[in-house]
Amino acid sequence: MREASRSLGRPAAASFKHVSPAGAAVAGPVDEVTAELHGVHRADVGALTSAYLRARDADPKSSYGDFAAVSGPVDKELAELLTRVVCDGIIAPGYAPGTVARLGRKKNGCFLVMEADPDFVPPEYETRDVFGLHLTQQRDQVPLAATLLENTVCGELPATAAEDLLLGLVVLRHTQSNSVCFVRDRATLGIGAGQQSRVDCTRLAGAKADTWWLRRHPAVRALAFRPGIRRQDRINWQIRCIEGDLTPDERTRLSGALSRPGQELTDSGRAAWMARLKGVAFVSDGALPFRDNVDHAHRHGVDYIAEPGGSIRSAEVEDACREHGITLARTSIRLFHH
Repeated sequence: MREASRSLGRPAAASFKHVSPAGAAVAGPVDEVTAELHGVHRADVGALTSAYLRARDADPKSSYGDFAAVSGPVDKELAELLTRVVCDGIIAPGYAPGTVARLGRKKNGCFLVMEADPDFVPPEYETRDVFGLHLTQQRDQVPLAATLLENTVCGELPATAAEDLLLGLVVLRHTQSNSVCFVRDRATLGIGAGQQSRVDCTRLAGAKADTWWLRRHPAVRALAFRPGIRRQDRINWQIRCIEGDLTPDERTRLSGALSRPGQELTDSGRAAWMARLKGVAFVSDGALPFRDNVDHAHRHGVDYIAEPGGSIRSAEVEDACREHGITLARTSIRLFHH
């Protein structure tokens, strides 16, 4: 988050689960769906809190029990928000007076509060011990800047899209490979990590991006939950309704959670809504080996792609981008993280 904040000049936050972020974002407008979900007033949300809300909203099902990471000192507003969500800990470069005590009462004193040194410089080499093998490699210290996106092989790259791609590059540097991510308005919509096949990463992240967008569909927003249904349960039911493959038991329990039957999200309504998702940026930590990644990305509103290039089929990837009207930037650097 320090790297994202320095690269984009705004406070940044991530919602981490296990070894990869479920979502990441820099400060920006909080939309109505996110504001309603967390009971905040959009116009009054501070910068650092907005970054965390936008990061957590990328994949709120996965962010249940997350670890928050933020680029700036925790203020009272963010500390108060963290007391209301299911979060297990936070790491930040500082804390405003009173915030540590406030957070320390969360989870009966089991909420983990960590302070990072904002000036820490990691060693040049990093090591891994794996079943008796001692592996050493030089740390990836290539600066991530907009200059990496100057090799635009097709299409035009607006400044806002370049910022989205840059955020994606930072996120993937710290995400378990193979990995890809979808970014829009300086916030991730879906991250696919740790898959053996890159196209599986793309399909996984694309499905998460679709879910993010469909959570904004009027039929999903209109689901009327009974009083007392917890926030996370409402989120999970919304996502299950979007996914559509409810089991008989789930249908029974959903009926009990709603005060009135919800409007069905039809295939035609879903398709019409998805057609409105545009301006999405897609970043891959390694070269796209086949055009299928581009074809799938196009289905999720992607208009901009950044990838290292260098595959024996890179010409086919470029042809696919031209076919779909997608801008393609080649960075020439891999961001593998194992």
